[in-house]
Amino acid sequence: SEYILCCTCGVPIAPNPANMCVACLRTQVDISEGIPKQVTVHFCKQCERYLQPPATWVQCALESRELLALCLKKLKSSMSKVRLIDAGFLWTEPHSKRIKMKLTIQKEVMNGAILQQVFVVEFVIQSQMCDDCHRVEAKDFWKAVVQVRQKTVHKKTFYYLEQLILKHKLHQNALNIKEIHEGIDFYYGSKQHAQKMVDFLQCTVPCRSKASQRLISHDIHSNTYNYKSTFSMEIVPVCKDNVVCLSPRLAQSLGNMGQVCVCIRVTSTIHLIDPRTLQIAEVDGNTYWRNPFNGLFNPSQLEEFIVMDTDIIRDQKLGAGAGMRSNKVRHTLAEVWVQKTSEMNTSQQYHCRTFLGHLLNIGDLVLGFDFANSNINDEYLNKMNPHHVPDVVLIKKSYDRSRRVKRRNWKLQEMARDREGMDTDDERQYQDFLEDLEEDEALRKNVNIFRDASKIPVESDTDDDGAPRVSLAEMLEELSLTDATGGEGADMMTD
Repeated sequence: SEYILCCTCGVPIAPNPANMCVACLRTQVDISEGIPKQVTVHFCKQCERYLQPPATWVQCALESRELLALCLKKLKSSMSKVRLIDAGFLWTEPHSKRIKMKLTIQKEVMNGAILQQVFVVEFVIQSQMCDDCHRVEAKDFWKAVVQVRQKTVHKKTFYYLEQLILKHKLHQNALNIKEIHEGIDFYYGSKQHAQKMVDFLQCTVPCRSKASQRLISHDIHSNTYNYKSTFSMEIVPVCKDNVVCLSPRLAQSLGNMGQVCVCIRVTSTIHLIDPRTLQIAEVDGNTYWRNPFNGLFNPSQLEEFIVMDTDIIRDQKLGAGAGMRSNKVRHTLAEVWVQKTSEMNTSQQYHCRTFLGHLLNIGDLVLGFDFANSNINDEYLNKMNPHHVPDVVLIKKSYDRSRRVKRRNWKLQEMARDREGMDTDDERQYQDFLEDLEEDEALRKNVNIFRDASKIPVESDTDDDGAPRVSLAEMLEELSLTDATGGEGADMMTD
């Protein structure tokens, strides 16, 4: 092959259109001219997103393809006259607020000679709060509010709802969560997020909703309206362990069950059981609002009884048109004679039927409601034949609470929220909810239960009073993430 001498320095080179060696060409021409070597990139610390001009914020991991594309877009206008061959990241310290990118470009210079050059562009990360985070920080800036209410004394349904919201991460879009009397308010920056919450609530608890909106401002030139939306969600006022009296019409439609029933669970429907026959039924939100019924007693009216005698009923004959019976191991029909622990000095005993036959033995303590000595003002109960109203309805077996708390080696997550006028009764109600989780496996399936590493349960033979427990297999290890950004990043990620 023939060689020629470079016209500037005289070095033998292969012929090229410029008749110059590469070193001399570079001194004459800089093909990276006009491409900035330092560029600013805006980053929101709160939500960890980068600004993609003009107004889009995108989530990108360090050294990801998405971040590479975002950085190259910043250089696009200045690289219109060169050809990009390769681009890649150079390692930088994560705290340095610098991203370095190595670029390889080509350009035709001097009579058609193609020159290739490698150079580094440094991107400086500048903090800037995005619009969404501005609204969160402002606290009072919201476009939509979901007001969840339940007209009951007990908050069991709310504790269950809180765990469902945490499990499905629906609290993350909320600007603020405020706990008030009889309910919770969720504030959102957009109506779509609020609508998503409403749809979720309608799927998970029996409730009814009402929407309204208020005009905040109106631009007559562009014909745009700014509204604040309010969604009012009313959850049925029935909780687990409530005794209810159904209307004769509803009781008949549910398979001729007794009018006095016990609510054993509230999920997307109200689960009822007839303590006289073990017949079970589910009432959804629509059915409830057509035939409403209320709890006959307060949870504080639960009285303690001692079992004097018990007799399991084996072959129970059901009437015509009867609905489903509970054939679960957890429910066994029994006839029980009980005496109030407060009336042990008398001979007064009460006879009743119960679905707790499998749990109760002579001498056990059990919690129930006393119909015989109560003055109840209920529309349907007052019209019932007095012979069909039970003297006592038993709800659940009584265990030593302090012993159960000591032995509990698990915990639940809690939502961060503003509290107004906290009730002293709240802690007792929360303990009731934790005990319900221990007793009801079906309820636990929808809840994330975390192992409490701070509590080491002390086991002893005398401790075991037969109280239900959560098995270790159902517990999750608590997540504690530490990333490259150290402590701050860890706090941000473990919400």
